[in-house]
Amino acid sequence: MAKRLLVAYGLWALGGPLGLHHIYLGRDSHALLWMLTLGGFGGGWLWDFWHLPSWVATANGARVARAHGGTVPALSPLRLVGQVTVGVYFGLMAALGLPWVPALLAQPLAVGLGVQLVSSVGDQTSRAPNTLAAAFLTSLLFQGRVLAVLPTSLAATIAAQRHRGYKPPGMPRPRLAARLYHLGLACLAFAAPLACRGLYGAAGVLGTLMALPRAVTELLLTPIRAGWHLAELLGVTGGSSVCEGGTSFQASGWSERQLRAYEVLGLPVGSPAEDVHRSYRDLVKVWHPDHNRHRAEEAERRFIELHEAHEELAGPRR
Repeated sequence: MAKRLLVAYGLWALGGPLGLHHIYLGRDSHALLWMLTLGGFGGGWLWDFWHLPSWVATANGARVARAHGGTVPALSPLRLVGQVTVGVYFGLMAALGLPWVPALLAQPLAVGLGVQLVSSVGDQTSRAPNTLAAAFLTSLLFQGRVLAVLPTSLAATIAAQRHRGYKPPGMPRPRLAARLYHLGLACLAFAAPLACRGLYGAAGVLGTLMALPRAVTELLLTPIRAGWHLAELLGVTGGSSVCEGGTSFQASGWSERQLRAYEVLGLPVGSPAEDVHRSYRDLVKVWHPDHNRHRAEEAERRFIELHEAHEELAGPRR
């Protein structure tokens, strides 16, 4: 089916940064490059405006004169700059989206694929093994550091330029569904790691935001709590309320030994002497060492504590 220039311009205007006009004209490598870089970072999309007529003519079967009439394309400074730029871009995206993958694997692979993608735009191509080999060797020299993306991209670009050539003529074109399927897989492979990384970062931000109200509340209450503790230390509050086992009482007027004694006997503070004697007799029978030979150490300790508590509380309140 003949391609129409008006349709190509319409797709360029509506979805140019996503490469819709390139898909329409059968330029899948160019379309994928535009999808992953949003139209060559915007500038490439505008540049396409002047080239659409020739691309439509080529898609309709017009022959394009090859420079110098040979088998090796002429060196294109624009393509060379694009290879270096996209290689660096792919390398940085790999470092951002694949932090769990070793840098010596992810970085050169991403850089090499980016350079190779630019090399295959239009009717040109290059030898992918040579491009990837140059990327891996250069990355190995720089030990996979993030700053190595530039020299790695330069080395891969030089290798791609040295082995550039034309695509074989008369290659069969797959159906549109198959082409879209392959483009979708490529976009998914590029975007999925970045999406996972973004979701992980968003989850961390969400957790921080959820904890923010509590942190603000604690911060606002800090002066109040500090003032209350200071008042307690100065004796302004007249004693503090102490809770133990769900029972509240005024700590002023009772010594720590007496409070501990009531706790050992299992009695509320201020219990009468009769309750003290009764609780003491009952607990002594339970914890007498002669009745607890299987746990002699614990029984002896508890027996001594009961005896000391009884002596502390047996007399009148001090």
